[in-house]
Amino acid sequence: MVAGLTCPVQAGENGNMEFDAILPLVLFVVVSTITPGGATTLATASGVQFGFRRSVPLMAGIAAGLASLAAASAAGLAGLLQAAPSLQTAMRVAGSAYLLWLAWKIARSGPPNMNANMGVPTSFLGGAGLLWLNPKGWAMALGAAASFAALASGPLQLALLLGSAFGLAATVSLSLWCMAGLLLARLLRTERQWRVLNAVLGFLLAASIIPMWLE
Repeated sequence: MVAGLTCPVQAGENGNMEFDAILPLVLFVVVSTITPGGATTLATASGVQFGFRRSVPLMAGIAAGLASLAAASAAGLAGLLQAAPSLQTAMRVAGSAYLLWLAWKIARSGPPNMNANMGVPTSFLGGAGLLWLNPKGWAMALGAAASFAALASGPLQLALLLGSAFGLAATVSLSLWCMAGLLLARLLRTERQWRVLNAVLGFLLAASIIPMWLE
């Protein structure tokens, strides 16, 4: 969550959003989605192993998960999560276990297409679940809903605004990270280089769990 961007915003007199009012929201979603984390690391690793086209379901799932999470927060559902510490803990455990499993798969991978038993890309639902099982993602979305509520005339409009903004920003940032993975893949020549890269990506994905438990 980008705490420094929680500034007040206002809609124009005619109810339309003014350009200077929406700039803080644009900055918030861009910074929130482009910075390294579990989702961006997974997109990079998928680009390395499977290429851009086969990584599209994963990226679409993550973007849709973040968009729906932001919309749900705007509608007030995140408040229920904050009021239920036991549910937060259960989600944290499930999300951590899922990320550790993915990190283990990535770390043990070799060069792409080494054998017929190679794993398949993470699915759309797997990508969406990565966001919905992360309480820090809920906290970020709730912060955005609270900070930019003045941009909309009601919960429904705010849900549409935040869902669209986060979904679009995530799509762009994940695509960039996935293409970075493609560039990395072109630089690798030996099996040892592949295994070192996959081990690093797996470690980074596992390390992304730590902030989830430091709230």
